[in-house]
Amino acid sequence: MAVGTVFMVLYLLVELAVSDSSKSSEDVRCKCICPPYRNLTGHIYNKNVSQKDCNCLHVVEPMPVPGRDVEAYCLLCECKYEERSTTTIKVTIIIYLTVVGALLVYMAFLMIVDPLIRKQDSYIQPLHNEEDTEDTRPFAPSHAQARANTVLERVEGAQQRWKRQVQEQRKTVFDRHKMLS
Repeated sequence: MAVGTVFMVLYLLVELAVSDSSKSSEDVRCKCICPPYRNLTGHIYNKNVSQKDCNCLHVVEPMPVPGRDVEAYCLLCECKYEERSTTTIKVTIIIYLTVVGALLVYMAFLMIVDPLIRKQDSYIQPLHNEEDTEDTRPFAPSHAQARANTVLERVEGAQQRWKRQVQEQRKTVFDRHKMLS
């Protein structure tokens, strides 16, 4: 159920990213930034024009000032021709969403399968406090080590060995501490 939902959301996001929109997301545009002028507030104008037509007279429509102030107003405006590759942006977003979706599916898979793989074995005992001095089976091969044929079992075996080593190191450190005190 969760996997289907993830794929549906991913599909919708890809469709939104790839769909052709006639908004201001074209690959080329002329952007004019005009500061406040007399009683007018500043404004940003965008228009799809060629690079040679990227100036205030072709981009700023409708002209907010009367005919005699147009030249003074346009001298204050800063116009820049911008090019960008929306296709590259869309492909990057699709790749990113695909990777995130795959990781979410993998996480859901692990959350479902991990409890089935991990069984509570009777030979695993909780770690003892620092005062406990005896490990019941320090060198006896465990059942998981005898049948360590999967990666998860090998990792669990290494984890158990590491826990035993840490417990022995704690015991040694606290014994030395008591001896020095």
